[in-house]
Amino acid sequence: MARVTVVPREAVEHEGDAVSGTQRRVGMAVVGLGGAVATTAVAGLELLRSDAGDTSGLPLAGLDVDGRPVEEATGMVRYADLVVGGWDLDGADLRKAAELHGVLDPRQLEQAGPHLSSVTPWPAAGDADFCRNVTGGNVVLAETRRAQVDAVRADLARFRQKHDLDGLVLVNLASTERWPDPAAPALQTVEAFEAGLDADDRSITPSMVYACAAIAEDVGYVNFTPSLAADVPALAEFAERRGVPIAGKDGKTGQTMMKTVLAPAFRSRSLTVEGWYSTNILGNRDGLALDDPDSLSSKLQTKGSVLDSILGYPVEDHVVRIDYYRPRGDQKEAWDAIDLVGFLGQRMQVKVDFQCRDSILAAPLAIELARLTDLAQQRGEGGIQTQFGWFFKAPMTPDGGVPEHALHRQERALLDWLAAAPAGR
Repeated sequence: MARVTVVPREAVEHEGDAVSGTQRRVGMAVVGLGGAVATTAVAGLELLRSDAGDTSGLPLAGLDVDGRPVEEATGMVRYADLVVGGWDLDGADLRKAAELHGVLDPRQLEQAGPHLSSVTPWPAAGDADFCRNVTGGNVVLAETRRAQVDAVRADLARFRQKHDLDGLVLVNLASTERWPDPAAPALQTVEAFEAGLDADDRSITPSMVYACAAIAEDVGYVNFTPSLAADVPALAEFAERRGVPIAGKDGKTGQTMMKTVLAPAFRSRSLTVEGWYSTNILGNRDGLALDDPDSLSSKLQTKGSVLDSILGYPVEDHVVRIDYYRPRGDQKEAWDAIDLVGFLGQRMQVKVDFQCRDSILAAPLAIELARLTDLAQQRGEGGIQTQFGWFFKAPMTPDGGVPEHALHRQERALLDWLAAAPAGR
């Protein structure tokens, strides 16, 4: 078995070439390119390329496999060789978008500004019926679902050709959509989905349009949102048939990450969780989308599903709230009040106040997922990528079973996968 280690951050002076000596260029096509997470990711990659930023927060940056950098050992694409483009309902260039989101400090905005100014989102395939609070005029001229899929496929083909890409991954960073009925007939089989596209069936959501287009173009797909997409039976089956890797859903960044660290510790010490009250305030575009009750319902379904499966029993008083609070912007605050019962029935409390930066936590994970999904495609591993569950609140499983949620076990699964087949062996 290959050995995986993390080297000290200051030792990361290389990103490593693949064993073949060639450097692959990989595209990262982003839905929601003008959002806070995506603009932060694009700026971060540019700052890394210009040596104006470091790799803090990028969980795979200091990884070695058998004493070699993970990129060299496995063939995973370097950060410098990621090319980012994508879609957004707002057509403003990314510098204007980044100024609006307020995540980058003035120095970072100045250094990454010229590159951000050069990137303009492509017209997006949106539908206000699924995300009422986030709209815009940069819309693809294709009204039917079939026409939208064709337009997205054309964008992906054009992006691949323009930048002479060796690989391409689509990452969904769009605002949260309301869920359609998961049992809708059009979502059950590949054939029914194709017929639904032709019939302009509105149980097919914008996120599913992008997922379908990616799979049809043999482009890996990552769903970083709580929206239903490639996890519906029809698209999961489509990805399996075509051998395209898919992963999701809903990036595990702040409060839920803390839950998946704390809950296993409580279980291991036989401390019973009597109640867990979680509340979040945020004021970015994601928060605005979640101010719509239907979009909020989609998010709560992924945030609320973690605890019981880790502990092995239902927590009756598990409350999760998300409130849009405009003045906070991207500086999200997550509070947890945890009530525990220990030896002799004595009660205790744990309180956590995580004052985090939503996009600063999410952007590095989106970047790493693009690199990992491309690696899965290089290895010929299609369908649902369970080893990427470390990144998600509601990881996909091939059989629809209960996924592993404990962060330390998820990390082990990912590292074992990375070490399983290093390049050149």
